[in-house]
Amino acid sequence: MKLSTKGRYGVKAMFDLAQHLGEGPIALRSIAERQGISEHYLEQLVSGLRKAGLVKSVRGAQGGYTLGREPGKIRVGDIIRVLEGPLAPVDCVSEEDPEFCAKAESCVTRCIWEKVRDSIADVLDSITLESMLEDAKKLETDRSLYMYYI
Repeated sequence: MKLSTKGRYGVKAMFDLAQHLGEGPIALRSIAERQGISEHYLEQLVSGLRKAGLVKSVRGAQGGYTLGREPGKIRVGDIIRVLEGPLAPVDCVSEEDPEFCAKAESCVTRCIWEKVRDSIADVLDSITLESMLEDAKKLETDRSLYMYYI
């Protein structure tokens, strides 16, 4: 299973909003520049995130976007599902609308795909934007410990 740029860039954009929480609405141009994402592409991604309630838009000269919920209540799995669709590796074990399969009762591989789906969901749903912020702070601290000056 491979995520497209939709999912990857969406998580980056949401993380950027979490990093700048409390600074007011953030312009897409700022996010695009910091994250190295096309502003036009980011507009498309944010549209879906807004419809799902993960971000809020603010109109006007000082407008932009803010998180729709607290960082601790937005899971990476939520973002990925909005932008990529169901996490299932095959349609017959989809979380939302599993495709009917006449061989489902006797299919040995179905169990594998269910386990893969559940494992992916467990990992993505265990990570919130808040936990990502904590990880980023830890990485920054670790990097500063090994900075050498000559």
